[in-house]
Amino acid sequence: MKRIDEARLEADVAYRVEYLGEFMGFNGDDIKAIHGAAAVLGPVVPALVDAVYDKLFSYDATKRHFVPRQSGYAGPVPESLESLQMDHEMIQFRKNHLARYLTALVTRPYDGKMINYLDTVGKMHTPKAGSPELDVPLVQMNALMGFVADALIATIFSLGLDRDTEVRAVRAFNKLLWLQNDLITRHYQSAGELAESSAA
Repeated sequence: MKRIDEARLEADVAYRVEYLGEFMGFNGDDIKAIHGAAAVLGPVVPALVDAVYDKLFSYDATKRHFVPRQSGYAGPVPESLESLQMDHEMIQFRKNHLARYLTALVTRPYDGKMINYLDTVGKMHTPKAGSPELDVPLVQMNALMGFVADALIATIFSLGLDRDTEVRAVRAFNKLLWLQNDLITRHYQSAGELAESSAA
């Protein structure tokens, strides 16, 4: 039985990802499958981004998080939730961020820099990083990740890949998105929960 330093899981993101990856079986073959999908997934990234934003704009609970100024954006901000349209400059800014994120998943090496990037993606949706006005509830992040996972898997199934490549890609992305989801949810733990989990 392998011993795991549970307190270190909360303090060391690289150790946490190593443990999660080993537990789920996320390995070099999965990374090859993800990188191997770059050529076919790259061209459909804009459609995926549009689908995500169409969904986010379908609910006030998700759309409202695009009214405050986004981190790194210096242009005009929307006047209100009701007036915010898809062609607003800040929405284009955010869509470009999502497109770069999806591209990074299939092109970047899964090294320490990538782990920190994925962890920052989670942190940026809380007041702990980026804009202090941005505080997306965990339920909305879970809804978003579930939608992204389903949209990505549906896209892979639509590409006409051979069965073995298709299965490997779906399984690899499924594990990756569970890793990403953990690197989101960890930033929603309170200090008390962290203390409890460390002492357990």
